[in-house]
Amino acid sequence: MRILAAMSGGVDSAVAAARAVDAGHDVVGVHLALSRAGGTLRAGSRGCCTIEDAMDARRAADRLGIPFYVWDFSERFRDDVIGDFVAEYRAGRTPNPCMRCNERIKFAALLERALELGFDAVCTGHYATLVDGPDGLELHRASDAAKDQSYVLGVLTADQLAHTYFPLGQTPSKAVVRAEAEARGLTVAHKPDSHDICFIPDGDTRGWLAEKVGTAPGDIVDRSGAVVGSHEGAHAFTVGQRRGLQLGVPAPDGKPRFVLEVRPVSNTVVVGPKEALATSEIAGDRFSWAGRAPATEEFACDVQIRAHADPVPATARLSDGTLTVVPHSPFEGVAPGQTAVLYDGTRVIGQFTIDRTVSAVPVDA
Repeated sequence: MRILAAMSGGVDSAVAAARAVDAGHDVVGVHLALSRAGGTLRAGSRGCCTIEDAMDARRAADRLGIPFYVWDFSERFRDDVIGDFVAEYRAGRTPNPCMRCNERIKFAALLERALELGFDAVCTGHYATLVDGPDGLELHRASDAAKDQSYVLGVLTADQLAHTYFPLGQTPSKAVVRAEAEARGLTVAHKPDSHDICFIPDGDTRGWLAEKVGTAPGDIVDRSGAVVGSHEGAHAFTVGQRRGLQLGVPAPDGKPRFVLEVRPVSNTVVVGPKEALATSEIAGDRFSWAGRAPATEEFACDVQIRAHADPVPATARLSDGTLTVVPHSPFEGVAPGQTAVLYDGTRVIGQFTIDRTVSAVPVDA
């Protein structure tokens, strides 16, 4: 096959490209320039897609003896990922930019261009597995549960999965990947993993959002509507947050309070006891299937609401264009805007963006 290897400059994508070469594929490496800040350099393990990363990717490609290119996707990234991130926060939701990047950049914009240029598939260093199932190609968890990235790939459709290649899916651990990179003479063998939001490399999400969204004083209220504090901008708060509330009125029971809801229209933040973070139902109408769609409108599944959260057994129901999930035991701290990925064992069924949540604890409890 003709393979376009997406090379981020990290060890995983470098080894994935190397394995594609070893498998006999015709491999071309590409690094995506996602920022137009020409002087951007990497700070420790924060961020990605910097000048240093592009140079690391080029060195890896040279070592493997494959052609290498840098493609400017900064405009698409600005509109589809950063723009979405800001818009979601303005709407009082908590977005996952990595999901949007996989959905709209790596497996939409990149894959579309790859197919136009005659490539058969895009190769990445994600830890996930593709399996030929009885009804077509299936996306499954990686063999290394600690590194499994099937959650952030849950946005992929059947057509996209048909043109993807994940050489690391069966690798037992990241240590094996690093040892292999060292044996191959790849300079990224011991490069730190990136973390945090790549376009906010200093990790100050609140400060970054304040610049983009602005600040506006508002009330912090309890579940009854009583004002218990104030804030400088609702966008700075997320469901489940405890620190930084600066409440002027203590709770009657003296226990700490947590953010339960963000209301952007009224610029209000709702707080309450930790118990009220328990969520008995989630729903959304922005969903997709990773392969075949469920055969029935109601089906059993496991649901994961964060990249490294434990899956929760649940019942899902599709009705009138809305996917509703009722967990067998309540979720904790779910926020609109998060992505819920549905599993059948290790197989990814699909995903949806959470638009509505129902608390397991009544307001008057």
